[in-house]
Amino acid sequence: MNVDYTDTHLETLMKSCPPSKRGLFISRSNGLARSKNPDHQAKIQASIIRDLEDAISGYELRQQSMPVISYPEELPVSSRREEIKEVIKNNQVVIICGETGSGKTTQLPKMCLELGFGVGALIGHTQPRRIAARSVASRIADELNVKGGQQVGSKIRFSDSTSDKTLIKVMTDGILLAETRRDPNLRQYDVIIIDEAHERSLNIDFLLGYMHRLLENRRDLKLIITSATIDADRFAEHFGTVEAPAPVIEVSGRTFPVEMRYEPEHTGTGMRLDEAASYAAAQLVNERHDDVLIFMPGEREIRQTAHELRKLDHLPDGTEIIPLYARLSAAEQQRVFKPSGRPRIIISTNVAETSLTVPNIKSVVDPGMARLKRYNPRTKIHGLMVEPISQASANQRAGRCGRTASGVCVRLYDQTDYESRDEFTQPELLRSNLASVILQMADLKLGDPEQFPFLDRPENRQWRDGRDTLHELGALDENEQLTKLGKTMARLPVDPRIARMVIAANEENCLHDVLIIASALSAQDPRVRPHEKRDAADEAHQAFVVEGSDFLGYIKLWDWYHDQHQSLTRRKLGRACEKLYISARRVDEWREVYRQLRGLCVELGYNPAKGHDDPDAVHRALLTGLLANIGTKGEKHEFKGARNSAFSISPGSALFSAKPKWVMSAEIVRTSKVYARTLASIDPKWIEDAGAHLSKRSYSDPHWDEQSGRVLASEKVTLFGLDIVPKRTIQYGRIDPIKAREIFIHHALVDDQSKSKSKSLKHNRQLIAKLGKLQAKARRDDLIADHHTLFAFYDKKIPEDIFATQAFDRWVMKVESTRPDLLRMTEKDILEFAPKDVTPESYPDQIEFSGAKSTLNYAFEPGQDHDGVSVRVSVAALHQLTRQQVEWAVPGLIPLRIEALVRSLPKGLRRQFDANQVASELSASISEFDGSIETQLATKLTSRTGILVRATDFQSDKLEPFLFARIQVVDEHGKTLDSSRDLGKLQGLFAKQASRVVEQAGASIEQKGMVGWTIDDLPKTIEFSKKGVPKVTGFPSLVVEDNAVSLKVLATQWESDIHTRSGIALFYGLAIRRELRLRLKNLPGYTKLSMYAAACRMSEQLETIVWTRVGFICCSENQAIPRSKEEFELGLLGTWDRGVDETNRVISNLSQVFGGLMSVMGKLEEKHPPAWNAAITDMRGQLDMLLGTNALVTTPTRWLWCYARFLRAMDARLAKLRSSGPERDAKLAERVYAWTKCLHELRGQGAHIAEVASDFDTLRWMVEEFRVATFAQELRTSIQVSEKRLREQLDTIIHA
Repeated sequence: MNVDYTDTHLETLMKSCPPSKRGLFISRSNGLARSKNPDHQAKIQASIIRDLEDAISGYELRQQSMPVISYPEELPVSSRREEIKEVIKNNQVVIICGETGSGKTTQLPKMCLELGFGVGALIGHTQPRRIAARSVASRIADELNVKGGQQVGSKIRFSDSTSDKTLIKVMTDGILLAETRRDPNLRQYDVIIIDEAHERSLNIDFLLGYMHRLLENRRDLKLIITSATIDADRFAEHFGTVEAPAPVIEVSGRTFPVEMRYEPEHTGTGMRLDEAASYAAAQLVNERHDDVLIFMPGEREIRQTAHELRKLDHLPDGTEIIPLYARLSAAEQQRVFKPSGRPRIIISTNVAETSLTVPNIKSVVDPGMARLKRYNPRTKIHGLMVEPISQASANQRAGRCGRTASGVCVRLYDQTDYESRDEFTQPELLRSNLASVILQMADLKLGDPEQFPFLDRPENRQWRDGRDTLHELGALDENEQLTKLGKTMARLPVDPRIARMVIAANEENCLHDVLIIASALSAQDPRVRPHEKRDAADEAHQAFVVEGSDFLGYIKLWDWYHDQHQSLTRRKLGRACEKLYISARRVDEWREVYRQLRGLCVELGYNPAKGHDDPDAVHRALLTGLLANIGTKGEKHEFKGARNSAFSISPGSALFSAKPKWVMSAEIVRTSKVYARTLASIDPKWIEDAGAHLSKRSYSDPHWDEQSGRVLASEKVTLFGLDIVPKRTIQYGRIDPIKAREIFIHHALVDDQSKSKSKSLKHNRQLIAKLGKLQAKARRDDLIADHHTLFAFYDKKIPEDIFATQAFDRWVMKVESTRPDLLRMTEKDILEFAPKDVTPESYPDQIEFSGAKSTLNYAFEPGQDHDGVSVRVSVAALHQLTRQQVEWAVPGLIPLRIEALVRSLPKGLRRQFDANQVASELSASISEFDGSIETQLATKLTSRTGILVRATDFQSDKLEPFLFARIQVVDEHGKTLDSSRDLGKLQGLFAKQASRVVEQAGASIEQKGMVGWTIDDLPKTIEFSKKGVPKVTGFPSLVVEDNAVSLKVLATQWESDIHTRSGIALFYGLAIRRELRLRLKNLPGYTKLSMYAAACRMSEQLETIVWTRVGFICCSENQAIPRSKEEFELGLLGTWDRGVDETNRVISNLSQVFGGLMSVMGKLEEKHPPAWNAAITDMRGQLDMLLGTNALVTTPTRWLWCYARFLRAMDARLAKLRSSGPERDAKLAERVYAWTKCLHELRGQGAHIAEVASDFDTLRWMVEEFRVATFAQELRTSIQVSEKRLREQLDTIIHA
């Protein structure tokens, strides 16, 4: 010893000091020598002396308080006390295996007292449960005949009943573990008894490991490990020395036998566990083996069993059914320890399995199942699954009876099942999350957890999972060392997750609220649900429900309690709590945890100011500790949880019906299914913020956005496999500036997809567009430098940190002021070479027709609809286009088309010609004005070689589409309405629309009801222009309508010519009538004609038809259309002399036409056999074509006079239908139907009013003559007609 005892008083005190504290005072005395200041030395010495005197005083008080020790002789352990005391005296560690009822729990502390322990330092005695700690302390105090809290005290969480006189301190193992923080060497104890070690809870295993190390430093400390069921050899080896294992003493139980009954047949016949247990218990009661203790896995099973028992009618009257589980209030738990004299059936969880002795138990019903907490490191879920118990637990249960008399244990499983079970229950250490263990060990500097002397070492994956949890909470760094946050968390005696919440709450300025919730999560739920009043309790607890958050419900309950606490007495407060099914004792525990946590927070410098201002802040703080317990709404009623797990919301939660999108929960447990308990709805943005250090971010689809002038990408944020942010658009430049710059150059600069104001880019854009058009005309893709070359041009000149339009504009503005040509491209930079055959003449940029100009757009994109040249025309201009104009829009394509046409010839002809040579030699001789290219080419090939080539031999439909111009019809705003390479198709499609456009434009010059030339001139065309609308060219026309002539503007020249000739003819006819003063009714034959017209329902138009035809014949037929009044009047010269004769001739011819028409119409309206339907329908369609709108007015006279023959042919067809039958007619009609359909299709395409109108007209009358030749050959035709001639005429139209 280094102390120089110069002070006699100090030396005397040191000798009288209790041994357990002597080392502490020796260390403090050694410090006196190091102090150089006499005053300071005197002050320290005075402090040491004062503390020594207090320690000696307490030591003497405990010596004087030593009780009289006696042992109940009926306990087996009492008879072996001398042996046990001798072993304890001579060994540091002793293992005692005492069967249930041996008395080890209560008698061992007394033996230690008798050995002299407990005076200089305490005898520490641990129990796994609070209820057991209180019960054991009470029993020992009773046996020593001392008052509780004096010589024998207990300390459990929130309750300390020890005093200065205390010799034996009974506590939970958690309390002893917590004391290691303040007293690492446990100097206040000279003996530690760890009872019920077989339970192997997390605290017990940690204590055993801690004691293993501590014993090396404290040779004076005694350790006694005891249990009824223990793997003694394992414990002895673990705590033994190199020479020998620790001594083991086995003490038998009481001598009362326990009858073992195996009755698996109950559950084997289909009974539920609760039904089988109820039946077995009822049998035992009726056999007078009461009281009965039934073990059940959990509260739900206890309720079900109680319900089944109450349904039984053969239980003795007055039988009490009493539940026992940890969540019950203290008053309800105490019912178990107060026998009433009536039969009792106690239904308990495994809380009654060890230490806790329920009096008067004569029989036990053991279903062989228990609910064990088991943690799954893969899913991160705590399971509370019902599992078979071990043999050790089964023996403990059996030991609950037979303590005072013979007992019976009914096992609801067979003996083979019992013998096949594990001998001992798996330690909690091997089925728990080790995060708190790792945190405490790191804080206590106990070294590598994996090297810690645990009795059973956890697997590596358990340690890894615990570390993962601490990393998740930010408590460990990459080197597995405690972070500053982790050190702070270790100072808070709660679960690491709750400690993390408290720290976050300080940052969120909501510490008071979170402390309330954190302490609630660390204590028992104060809301109780008595077994028989569950519904009433649930209804009462609704007062504390907060929509959207179970956590805030704790705050509401806390506020209610403290409001009541302010205004009520203690007794009234207890009644108020009882009324709402709130346990006042548990609230006190809750408040005590809050007080402790608050005190620690104050020590940490936190300010737990009161107030509930921000619920969101509270939830954000809670979330930092519950990141692993988040979930998002899945299918049906399930939520998708972290790491591909799934759970359901607990039915008792305020969120059960709401089903929000995102939730967090205080815990996720597996019972009958996976449930999340104590939840709140959350914002996924909070998850992203709280889990930033754990989130995984992935980026996809980086792309250029012209609107914002930035490179954007889709960001996906996941946490534990959950999509926190499924898709979010972000600026990609800050993620990958190199890739962003590449995209910027490619798209914004090379592809010109930016809104930059750079003059250089504008110049480059115009240059590339110009050269791009040249490339499209040449139909090549190698004229302009490729993307890589253009990219390299910009890449070499633009700074590396530019990847957005705004930054580029700032830079380029400065550069262009000093070096304007830096980014300007030249043709040399872009154009590889220039094609010689692409000239403005061969590939013009626009064409002009009928005074209108149309833009030509070129594209070289094979396979695309717009490949080749596109002619943009308005609806009105469309009908002024001719096939010839479209065909020759791009002269440069003519040689290519000639070559392609030669290659399309049938093989026999194709082999006679060299396509390239023909194209080069004949291209110049093909003229725009000599017919279609096919017709001219066929003629020239035939004349040059003598080989007959027809225009129809060329297979134009096999030519590449780009060889034909594409017509693009646009509206007045430039929007494309339709496009096609078939002009006729488009003209037919837009015929009505074109007419409307032109008519609307020309509405201002229209006149109606004209019966003579009253206009100045009739121009061929007229143009209408309006700002913002394409110029419209129309054709002024004189149209016969309503028995007069109207001046209208029509869309095409050919339609205008047809109608204007009829209008002029009517003017002429009416002029002749006026000049000769002719009255039709006075002319011979007109009366007959009028009768025919009336029969044909054409009386109103008859005079117009007559005078128009007279005008045609006398003045205008085959004559140029007069365009002025003078020209019109010249046409009248010489007509007066033959006016009357021509009028009579017209009346005569029209009488034949109308007479035939009347006959045919009458016969067609008769009733015919159904087999004639096809023929009748065809003839009605034929009449429609003959009598169409103004047809009798506009039809040329030659063909009008043929109407009588056409109608006689129809009459003859009807007669042959009667005589020869419809079969023959149908066979003949097959040839006609195809040509009729062809006419309809051509008319639908507008051929009748287009440039081929004349050819179409010829085909139309040839088809009519073909009908005569087919159905009434005897009437002869006016022209030669056959199918071959019809095809030739059709080819003329197609190739015009």
